[in-house]
Amino acid sequence: MHERQEVLVLPPPLRARLWGHARSEAPRECVGLLGGREQAAATLYPLNNVAPRPEREYRADALEVLRALKAMRREGLELLGIYHSHPAGPSWPSETDVNLARYAVPYLIVDLQGATLRAFRLPEKREVRLG
Repeated sequence: MHERQEVLVLPPPLRARLWGHARSEAPRECVGLLGGREQAAATLYPLNNVAPRPEREYRADALEVLRALKAMRREGLELLGIYHSHPAGPSWPSETDVNLARYAVPYLIVDLQGATLRAFRLPEKREVRLG
């Protein structure tokens, strides 16, 4: 039997904001959260990358993550995804991305060099279609 591929709806205005955040942080990796309902993103929460090597990895500020999650709850939204950029590519999760994945949501990767945006369930690296 063929398994249906999971879809995360990312409306064009949010997609544009996500790309803008990634470009504004380059050559550092950007990081942020997506909030929404029923697999449809409604808002974007850009966060500061506090990783020791921000050109090679991302780590969101824990207090900012907490604030974003509380804002989502107040707005009746849920965490739908976590995004970050790979300024020099590729659009595939690195081993660091896999090892640091903690949430059961799609992880979106903005590949600035290849101009692609892809999403994955980690740690299994199963691709999630973006609608």
